[in-house]
Amino acid sequence: MIEFGTPAFWLALLQIIGVNIVLSGDNAVVIALAARSLPPQQQKKAIFWGSSAAVVMRIILTIVAVELLKLPVLKLIGALLLLWIAVQLLLPEEDGEGGAETSSTMVAAIRTILIADLVMSLDNVIGVAAVAKGSLLLLIIGLAISIPLVIFASTLLLKIMERYPVIITLGAALLGYVAGDMAATDPLVVAWIEANAAWLHTALPVAGVVIVIGLGKLLAARAEAEEEERPLVEIEGAAEASGMGGTTVHKLLLPVDGSDASLRAVDRLLTMRDWYREAPEIHLLNVQHVLHKDVSQFVSPEDIKGYYHDEGLKDLAAARARLDSAGVPCQHHVVIGELAAETIAHFAREHGIGQILMCTHGRSAVADLVLGSVARGVLQHSDVPVTLVR
Repeated sequence: MIEFGTPAFWLALLQIIGVNIVLSGDNAVVIALAARSLPPQQQKKAIFWGSSAAVVMRIILTIVAVELLKLPVLKLIGALLLLWIAVQLLLPEEDGEGGAETSSTMVAAIRTILIADLVMSLDNVIGVAAVAKGSLLLLIIGLAISIPLVIFASTLLLKIMERYPVIITLGAALLGYVAGDMAATDPLVVAWIEANAAWLHTALPVAGVVIVIGLGKLLAARAEAEEEERPLVEIEGAAEASGMGGTTVHKLLLPVDGSDASLRAVDRLLTMRDWYREAPEIHLLNVQHVLHKDVSQFVSPEDIKGYYHDEGLKDLAAARARLDSAGVPCQHHVVIGELAAETIAHFAREHGIGQILMCTHGRSAVADLVLGSVARGVLQHSDVPVTLVR
C-alpha cells in the first residue's frame, strides 16, 4: 500500500493523471457529440448530468478493478491487456462509418454518454487501477483531478497530443511500465520472484516499455504505409473565388492547425507573392485527427462529420481572415487523417500541388529530434518542394 505524502504517492498520482489524459480524450468528445443535436440549454444539462453520472460510474468501476486485481492471476491477465492497450495507442485509428442515431432528447443523450463511457473506459479503468496499487485515497484524488480536466479541456488536450506525438509515446511507455510492474506483483508469482529473482521487479517494467515501443513502432510503420494508399476523406472543400482550379496554375498548399505558429507561414506567403510570375492558386489545409473508433458506435455519422467540419473551420478561421484582408483568394479544405504528415503529402499528390509552405512551430533541432515533427514527416513523404518557415 502506498502511503500518503511519500515520493511514491506523488509519482503514482502523476501517473494516474497521465493515464487519464492519454486514454480519455475521445471519451470527452463523445460527451459533447452525444448532446450536439439538443437545444443549447438542454445540451448543458445533458453534458452536466451525463458527465457526473459517468464520473461516478468510472470511480465505482475502478474501485472494483482495484479489488479484483488483488486476486491471483488477474494481475497477469491485466498486464497482458495493458500491453495490448499500450501498443494500440501507437497505431493509427481507422475512421469508422458510424452507425448510431442522433440523440434527439436529453434522456437519450445522457444514456448515450453513460453507455459510451462504460465501453470506452475499460482501458482507462484497468490502467488507473494498476497504478493505484490498492490505495483508495490515491485513486480518488487522481480521478478527482484528472476527470474534470479531461471533460472540460478535451479538445485542447487532443490537439496538444496531435501536435506533440511524444505525449502518446510516453503514455504508451508508461502503460508498458505499469503492465510489467503488475505482472511482477501478482499474488501468484510475487513470493517466488522475491525469493529467487528480485531483479524481475525492475526488469519486467523495463521489458514492458521495450515491448510496447518496439512492437508499437513496427506495427505503426506498417499502418503508415497503408494509410498513404487509402483515399482521403475530405469533409470540407470550398472555392472562395471564381476562375480558380485551372490545371496549369501553380498550386501552393499551406497546412494550418489553428496555432499562431502556423500563421507565420501565411505571413510568409503574403511577403512571397511578388516572387511568382503568376499568382499561385492557394489551398489552405486542415487535418482533423481521427476520433477513437468506438465513437462511431454511439454518435451518428452526421454528428461526427459535423464535429470535424466545425473544428476544421475553427482552425482555418484566422488564416482565411488574414488572406481575405490582404485580398488573396484561396480554397480551403478539411480532411480526416490520423497521421498528419502522411495526410498532407497524400493531399498534395491527389490535388496536383506544386509546392508546400508550412511552419515548423519554432522547435530547436534537438527538440525536433525528440518530439518528432509534422514538417519533417512531410519532407520525407512529399513528392513536391517543401518550404519551411520558422
